[in-house]
Amino acid sequence: MVQATTKGTVKDNPNFKVQEDVAALRKAIEGLGTTEKTLVEVLTQRTNAQRQLIAQAYEKATGRTLVDDLKGDTGGDFESVLVALVTPPAVYDSQEVLKAIKGPGTTETTLTEIFASRSNKQIKALSEAYLASDTFLRCGGFIRIFLCFVVKSMKTLYDAGEKKWGTDEAKFIDILCHGSVPQLRQMFVEYKGISKKTLQESIESEMNGDLEELLVAVVKCVKSVPAFFAERLFKSMKGTGTTESTLTRIIVSRSEVDLMDIRAEYKKIFGHTLYSQLETEVGGSYGDVIKRLCGQD
Repeated sequence: MVQATTKGTVKDNPNFKVQEDVAALRKAIEGLGTTEKTLVEVLTQRTNAQRQLIAQAYEKATGRTLVDDLKGDTGGDFESVLVALVTPPAVYDSQEVLKAIKGPGTTETTLTEIFASRSNKQIKALSEAYLASDTFLRCGGFIRIFLCFVVKSMKTLYDAGEKKWGTDEAKFIDILCHGSVPQLRQMFVEYKGISKKTLQESIESEMNGDLEELLVAVVKCVKSVPAFFAERLFKSMKGTGTTESTLTRIIVSRSEVDLMDIRAEYKKIFGHTLYSQLETEVGGSYGDVIKRLCGQD
C-alpha cells in the first residue's frame, strides 16, 4: 500500500570493508571493557545489508553470533538499538509484532504503526518471518485486519457510516483493503465531497477503541507516511519520560527509507528539528546511536 522512497539518512558506505569492521567490532567487544564508541561508529554508518555481511563474517571468525555478543556486552536501550540494527528488517518487524501480542494484553499501537505503514512487499516479508512462530495462529482477526488496506468504493464507505444510524465496521475494513495509494487519496477527496466530512472525521465520530485507532492510522499513512511517523516520534518523547522502544523502532526501521522526509515533516509540524528534540530527550551511548541515525537537518 505504501509507496517506497529512498530518502533515508543511512546509505551504503562506499568504503565498506567487512573484515576491517569485524576486526574493529571484535576489538571493541573482546577487549577489557566494551568500546561503545566503536560500536556506534561502525553500526550506524552501514546499511542493514552491509551489517548482515558483517554479522556473517563475525560469526565465521569467532564462532559466536554478533547479536549474542552485543547482548552479552551491552545492556538496556543501548543493547536494544544495536541488536535492532543488526537484525534483518523483516525479522525485526516480526519480532516487534510478536512482542506486541505476547503476554498479558496486546500493544495495539505498535501493531497499528507497523501494519499501517509498511508496503505490501514488507508486510509479506514480515508475515513469512512471523510464520515461524505459532503465535501467528493465535493473533486472530487483528492481523487479518492489518493485512489489507485500501479503498473499493467511497459510496459504500459513506453508506456504511455517515449515511445511516450505526456503523458497519466490516464494510469500513473491507473498503480499506483494495487499491493503490493514489486511488485512495483521490477517493478520500471524493468522500469528503459526498459526506461533507473527511474520512478521518467520520471514522472518529462513528467508531472507537482499537479499530478507530487502526483505521485513522491507515488514513494518515495514505495521506503522508512521514507525517504519521513525525507525530508518532513527537508522542514518544512528549510528557514525562521517553518511550525508547517506539523511538528505537521508528528511527531504525525508517533510517534507510524516509527518515529525511520524517525530519522535514517534524520541523514543519512542531516548529523545531527532530535532532534538537533528541538532544534534549535522549543521552548516553543510546542517544549517540539514535542521533547518528537521525542526522542533523
